[in-house]
Amino acid sequence: MKLETERLQLKEINEHHAENILKIRSNEVINRFIKRNSPKNNYDALQFILMIKERTKNNQTFYWGISLKDQPDLIGTICLYNFSEDRKTAEVGYELLPDYHGKGMMSEALKAVVDFAFTDLILDEIVAMTHRMNDDSKKLLLRQGFIWEEDKKDEGSPDNLVFSLKRSNS
Repeated sequence: MKLETERLQLKEINEHHAENILKIRSNEVINRFIKRNSPKNNYDALQFILMIKERTKNNQTFYWGISLKDQPDLIGTICLYNFSEDRKTAEVGYELLPDYHGKGMMSEALKAVVDFAFTDLILDEIVAMTHRMNDDSKKLLLRQGFIWEEDKKDEGSPDNLVFSLKRSNS
């Protein structure tokens, strides 16, 4: 499932993107606010890609690599995952190489994924978790209409804030 914006292409990742995935998922700036086992080499990145392809095939996730239009290399990723049992709610996750921060690229990508989620998947709600110190991510979510759910907690990560966006019925 490919999505396009004015400047970006959101596309399926494959084995050819192993180096890009390694670069993105092992980036120290990106990982400042994320708890995860980062890939150490192309083999680790390839294993991650194969896992994502399997989860995509099983409809457990929608996962896109983000690239500039007409460019093969990925500059980030964005996904919908952690679907509720009734498939009405999903979590969104995203990451972007630091060279592309502050240019509105993730806003474009997130808007495309939100539109896809509400229009094609007919989700009722999208949830996002972000570290309480990640000001750029918080601003991004608020600009996109997400609301900080002060009373909700991210069970596995107490430093995360929970944001949500509900589909408008208009």
